[in-house]
Amino acid sequence: MDREFLVDLFSGFGPVTIRRMFSGFGISADGINFALALRSGLYLRADEATFDKFEAAGSQPFSYETRARTMTVRSYWQVPAHLFDDTDEFAAWARDAFAAAQRAALAKRTKKRASRKEPAAARGGAKSGAPKKTVRKAKAVKTGRLATSPSKAPKAGSKTGAKTAAKTRGAAKARSP
Repeated sequence: MDREFLVDLFSGFGPVTIRRMFSGFGISADGINFALALRSGLYLRADEATFDKFEAAGSQPFSYETRARTMTVRSYWQVPAHLFDDTDEFAAWARDAFAAAQRAALAKRTKKRASRKEPAAARGGAKSGAPKKTVRKAKAVKTGRLATSPSKAPKAGSKTGAKTAAKTRGAAKARSP
């Protein structure tokens, strides 16, 4: 499918953005991707509200082969062949696909907000009962990055250590009367 064909096909739906994606095009409206035009066909976004409609029309979900198995993506379904001849009916299916994509985007945003409001202890953060320094120290011990000296001074032989030591000496000389 070429870009001009897709523009004509979606003209009954309204303005769409068509961008190169994988082996074809991603079709979006208002920044929400709701259709894919790939070598294997044209696919529209679907969800629980529209699965039955696609199945009744004899459509199949998008699938692709990996080295180990066939992967099926139920969120995109192939456009039934009869819709290519009826642009008005295609526009109605495209509106349903866009609505499904909007519902998915809303669910994703709601899920992100909920995870941000989740207490730090539930996420395994520092407020899980232990003071922040203890948590950092425990992580450092676990990863083997705990310094043997309690001071935060850099190692004497390192370039950073030599620069820091020189700066510290210079600052001390400037302060002394």
